[in-house]
Amino acid sequence: MTPSGSSARSFLSIGEVLAQLRPEFPDTTISKLRFLESEGLVEPERTPAGYRKYSSEDVDRLRYVLAAQRDQYLPLRVIREHLQGAGRGAPVPPRELVDSESLPAAGDFSRPEIDVRLSRSELLERTGISDAQLKQIENFGLITARGAGWYDADGVVVAETVARMAEFGLEPRHLRGYRTAADREVGLFEQVVAPVARQRGPEAKARAEEIVRELAALSLRLHTALVQARLRGSLGG
Repeated sequence: MTPSGSSARSFLSIGEVLAQLRPEFPDTTISKLRFLESEGLVEPERTPAGYRKYSSEDVDRLRYVLAAQRDQYLPLRVIREHLQGAGRGAPVPPRELVDSESLPAAGDFSRPEIDVRLSRSELLERTGISDAQLKQIENFGLITARGAGWYDADGVVVAETVARMAEFGLEPRHLRGYRTAADREVGLFEQVVAPVARQRGPEAKARAEEIVRELAALSLRLHTALVQARLRGSLGG
């Protein structure tokens, strides 16, 4: 029996789904949607010819997955668990929920401001650090001016954090080990991601980006756990 027109329109093609999601998630591509399907985040039906048919529930799941990745950098493994819980009758966690088992300080992964370009004077005014402090931060490699001497959102976060730590007597020279550790960490991650990034196929880039997010979350979790353990020891906890 041929489905009625209204029933047929209850399903969307992958292109129609992309058109619905793009206004809220402009970086989404058909390759990304296929990748999320391959990871078990969504299971659209198929026509006899093999074309994907997305229901409104499928679109809602995709919207939740993309928001959780963008806003909280939750790994796909955690998002999948949330969705599986919803399938068993448990409510899907709200988008602002941070999974404490996955990201002990997920706020550090918040998306930076888009196209932030501050001059030196604007950076000083915004962060409250002095020019002398900024010179020290730059000398120890914690901040590097970009392009024609402007600073991006990452530079703002670093400057603000260094300023807060200075309130406890920690100077930029005390913090250069963080830069060294970050460089080593990036090098380690590149060894893991490079083979995936070199693969051909539309899903390779999406998979490489997800690996980086997972590694970043795990790294932060490990760092937090190690610091907490050492602090408990030093404070007799």
